[in-house]
Amino acid sequence: MEQNLVNSPHNYIPVLIQAAVALGFVATTLFVTHFLGPKRKNTRKLENFECGIEQQGNARNRYSVKYFLVAILFVLFDVEIIFMYPWAVNFRALGSFGFWEMIVFVAIFLAGFYYVLLQGVFTWNKAEGDEKPMQEDLK
Repeated sequence: MEQNLVNSPHNYIPVLIQAAVALGFVATTLFVTHFLGPKRKNTRKLENFECGIEQQGNARNRYSVKYFLVAILFVLFDVEIIFMYPWAVNFRALGSFGFWEMIVFVAIFLAGFYYVLLQGVFTWNKAEGDEKPMQEDLK
């Protein structure tokens, strides 16, 4: 009997009520401020605001693709490192199988890192004659 009470749907009613109240508050606040708020618009008010500093030039500057490659690689390798945390917590419980499984994981991780290193993604500034063509450039 105790088992049925723990998993019954009526135990989630307070959570649903809290979610409904929170969503209702957000919706009500958005609509009320939109309809009751001041509607005075002018060009000065509609300008972009950059921390009190006057605007200079166009905000749509071009960035090097290498910037985005490094950002994506950071996220990718960071997520792979996050997978190591549960392994470290349960290291003793996993035994030798868990150890060798992580060795394979780290080997694949380092192979990917070595590949990225060979592609020259981490090389930002090069002299004019020192550029090694990337694999995509050779095709």
